[in-house]
This record gives sequence, C-alpha cells and structure tokens, in this order.
Amino acid sequence: MGLLMMILGLVLFLGIHTLTTQRELRARVIGSWGEGGYKIGYALVSLAGLALIVWGFAHYRAEGMIEIWTPPRALKHLTEALMLPAVILVVAAYIRGRIFTTLKHPMLAGVKLWAVAHLLANGDLGSIILFGSFLAWAVFDRISLKRRADPGAPPIPVGGVGNDLIAVAVGVVAYLALGFAFHPVVIGVPVFGV
Repeated sequence: MGLLMMILGLVLFLGIHTLTTQRELRARVIGSWGEGGYKIGYALVSLAGLALIVWGFAHYRAEGMIEIWTPPRALKHLTEALMLPAVILVVAAYIRGRIFTTLKHPMLAGVKLWAVAHLLANGDLGSIILFGSFLAWAVFDRISLKRRADPGAPPIPVGGVGNDLIAVAVGVVAYLALGFAFHPVVIGVPVFGV
C-alpha cells in the first residue's frame, strides 16, 4: 500500500512539474485559471504529491522494503561524497554566479547527482522507483529546456565568483545539516559514521 501511495505522489509531484515543460498547455491553463489560480493549483498539487511521497515511502519502509540488490559499503561512502556537490549545485541555482553561467541549470544537475547518488546507495525497489523517477524527470526537463524559446526560470541576477563562494559556503552548511540532522531524524537513516 505504501509503495502505491508513493507512486501516486510521484505522479502528482513530477506530473505537475512536467507541466512547466509543456509551454503551450501551461499557457492555456494560465489563460483559464489566471496566473494566481495556476500558482495556487501548482503549489497544492506539488504539496499533495510531496506528502504522498513521504507518507508512502515511510509506510513502504515500515511494511518491509523489497530488496533488489545490496549495495557495497563503498557506494554509501561515494554517495556521501556526491551529495556535497549536489547540494552546492542546488544552492547555486539561487545564488547565481559562475557555477550558474557554466552549467545553465545547476538545480537540475544537482537533482540528477542527488538521484544517482541515492540509487548507488539503495538497492530496494521503493528507492529505485523514487530516485529513478526524479532522475528521469530531471533528464527530461533538461532536454526540454534545450527546446524552449523561454529560459523557464525566474529572472535572478547573476553575480561573479563571490556568489559562487557564498553558494559553496551555504551548500556546505546545508550538506552538514542534512547529513547530521535532517537525514537521521526525519528519514531515520544515519548518514555519517555508519
């Protein structure tokens, strides 16, 4: 039951995020609902999807995970290492500098790196579906950006190397907070020292 709820959540969450790649359909929805209605609907569907993903995955884990393969311990350490640049890339999407101008879409690069890292460390069916879905979405979204006429992102000023240093510093703090506090407390899986 938990796995099905998680999949439903993924369909809602990634489905609504895929709507942004369909520019003509998105424009029709905004035309019908208005900009405010679109944003409210987008937020509600995203939140509902995220809640179902979290709830479904937690229940799936409690029901007994379905192991497909057992990753070697070295891959878990590789995941820890890959997560640092993944978090920095996500931060660099908002604190824009040379990282942003070089990669163009550091958020998607960060999501792809996060998903790949977690696929390396988790060999159960639920994790493969969860992280594989996010990886597939990020790849699809990046490909769709190459075909769009508009940039697909809000205009945020781009700075220089100073912004990169800030992004790295914030990314390191966020990485440590995720590893030492969020992951063990919220997810229930310790990251460091295992």
